[in-house]
Amino acid sequence: MDAATRRARLLLLLVAATVPAGLCQTNPDDVAALRAVMGAWSNYPSSWNSGDPCGAPWDGIMCAGNGRVTSLRLSSVNMQGTLSDSIGQLSQLMFLDLSFNSGLSGTIPASIGNLAQLTTLILAGCSFSGGIPKELGNLLQMTFLALNSNKLTGTIPPQLGLLSKLFWLDLADNAITGSVPISTGTTPGLDLLTNTKHFHFNKNQLSGTLTGLFKPNMTLIHILFDSNQFTGPIPRELGSITSLQVLRLDRNQFAGAVPNITNLVNLNELNLASNKLTGSLPNLSSMNVLNVVDLSNNSFTASVIPGWFTNLTNISSISMSSARLTGEVPQELFNLPQLHEVVMSKNQLSGTLTMPGSIGAQLQTVDFQENVIVDVAGISNYKKTLLLALNPVCSDKPTVAFCTVQKPNVIAYSTSMAKCNTARGCQSGQDQNPANCGCAYSYNGKMVFRAPSFKDVSSTANFQQLEETLWRLLSLREGAVVLNRIHFNEDNYLQVQVSLFPSTGTLFNVSEVSRIGFLLSNQTYKPPPIFGPYFFIADPYVPFIVAGGKKSKFSTAAVAGIAVAGGVLVIALILVGLFALRQKRRNKELKERSTDPFASWGATQKDSGGAPQLKGARFFSFEELKSCTDNFADSHEIGAGGYGKVYKGTLVDGIRVAIKRPTMGTVVKEVEAMLLNEPDGEGSNSAGSSATEFDGAGRGAPSHPYSDVEITRSSYGGAGDASDYMPYFEVKPK
Repeated sequence: MDAATRRARLLLLLVAATVPAGLCQTNPDDVAALRAVMGAWSNYPSSWNSGDPCGAPWDGIMCAGNGRVTSLRLSSVNMQGTLSDSIGQLSQLMFLDLSFNSGLSGTIPASIGNLAQLTTLILAGCSFSGGIPKELGNLLQMTFLALNSNKLTGTIPPQLGLLSKLFWLDLADNAITGSVPISTGTTPGLDLLTNTKHFHFNKNQLSGTLTGLFKPNMTLIHILFDSNQFTGPIPRELGSITSLQVLRLDRNQFAGAVPNITNLVNLNELNLASNKLTGSLPNLSSMNVLNVVDLSNNSFTASVIPGWFTNLTNISSISMSSARLTGEVPQELFNLPQLHEVVMSKNQLSGTLTMPGSIGAQLQTVDFQENVIVDVAGISNYKKTLLLALNPVCSDKPTVAFCTVQKPNVIAYSTSMAKCNTARGCQSGQDQNPANCGCAYSYNGKMVFRAPSFKDVSSTANFQQLEETLWRLLSLREGAVVLNRIHFNEDNYLQVQVSLFPSTGTLFNVSEVSRIGFLLSNQTYKPPPIFGPYFFIADPYVPFIVAGGKKSKFSTAAVAGIAVAGGVLVIALILVGLFALRQKRRNKELKERSTDPFASWGATQKDSGGAPQLKGARFFSFEELKSCTDNFADSHEIGAGGYGKVYKGTLVDGIRVAIKRPTMGTVVKEVEAMLLNEPDGEGSNSAGSSATEFDGAGRGAPSHPYSDVEITRSSYGGAGDASDYMPYFEVKPK
């Protein structure tokens, strides 16, 4: 193998080894994919204008040591546009979170199914439409899938049943139709997801029955199927999933009797309201940790209030309106220590309602409107909200407070700003930070708790606990959280408006907003257990709106051009590096041959008619060359050509020399000639002597070797001023 071939191969190896970790740390395929993704967006982060997502890191991008992009997290940055098919080219991507960008629309690209390493996909709170791609079933490493709060339509792909590692499946708050797919002998279904903990399908248009969906070996803890159009019976297999903590089947069309669910001893919320259930009321006597139960608006067999209610010592809310209850209300019901509200309106409860002398301290609301209660006793024992309108007892007492139709008079909690001067005022878009009373741009959104174990929206203890966990677990400054507008919405979810303030300065940067959004969207943040499962929907962050959109200017052709130019640049840098190594080797060999390189030149330095016999190399400092040419003054220039300029000068010992000062193009041409023509193992036998310096200390390589503009020392980090040109000089006697 000849020298040129060996050097060419060496060059290719150096290019392969250098590109990921040197000039550009990011895999070029990933750079091209990200550029294409960016091309479909506006208002992307300004850091995305660099050419190296890993080396000059882009906000929201994380990479492995080999330069491959592994994480793309841009939550809540007010991006607009669509998600490009090119996202599927990021083959090593493990995390994709674009949540809470309501301006992201269009369809979810099927190419996401190519991301074989993906474990987390969060597109919650956007405006994606169309169907859920069946190709998501290819993502066998997936553990967290959140597509909630979009505009998705179509059916649930059966292929999602192949995601055996899935922990979290949230498709809530869309317009998905059809039935929940069940496996057959030839097709998968969601009944295969035995390791999944969360089925969140609420607020869709799903229909059909759930027969065959649940298996005894499932480990589900949350089943949220409320606000759909399911029919048929409640599957009896549900009673075998003992891990279950929240079961919401309300606002559907389930019919028939409630199956035996006495084994659900870990259940803390049971909501079967607004269905077509019949038969006896379910036996809940074994559910010692039950906090909330709602059996309202069904067609159960008429019965008295079950005695086992008094055993539920952790119960905080009982709702059984329109549940065909009869008989008198047992006094023991009001003794339950954690009970906050009892709502049993629109039944056939009768007799005298007696409020006992000992009433639970937490009880805030007693609602028995529209029954047949004829009298009351012990009213003075209860000072909170009592609602008895449209009962016979009120027929002759229309002006008595408990006989008027009213809403519970409860003042919801809100974060105190007492220590701040709220009259101070802030500029538009800013609010006062309770941590320091200064003005700042808060990051706002609503937290929606789907199954809280309490109903008291005025509870200072509960909401201060929520505040504390928010600033602590989100790594904010102590007290930098405001909660307000707390209420139960039309879906019977606890809704809380949250404002989070930056620890320093007046605003969060893109990375901080994305970090907080990710912690809230992927459930890394855990609220106090009494708040139960939640989702978070962020408002657009004001500073990002003010900043305006940035539309990518990179077309596909431009992206390709950038990639090619980058490759050429890297190769050129390596050529210069090889040239420097060669020159260093030559100079070392020549220096070893002679310590008197100009010994054969006459004392008078006059031409003897023959060529001087070069015996070695003489090394000059850059300062010496500047001195003998008056800093390369034009008056010393004696020639110029495609390979640079030549200057005349006189050394301190009187020797007159010609100094060639090449352009960077010269360096590249000589390196190319070296690679193609240099004899194997030997240096060139040029009649001239040369010395190569890099930054005066043998370090650094020109940053743009294909430029004809000479590079300054300051570009290398050297001590010289901007006029101190470097790279390579050839000195010949005159």
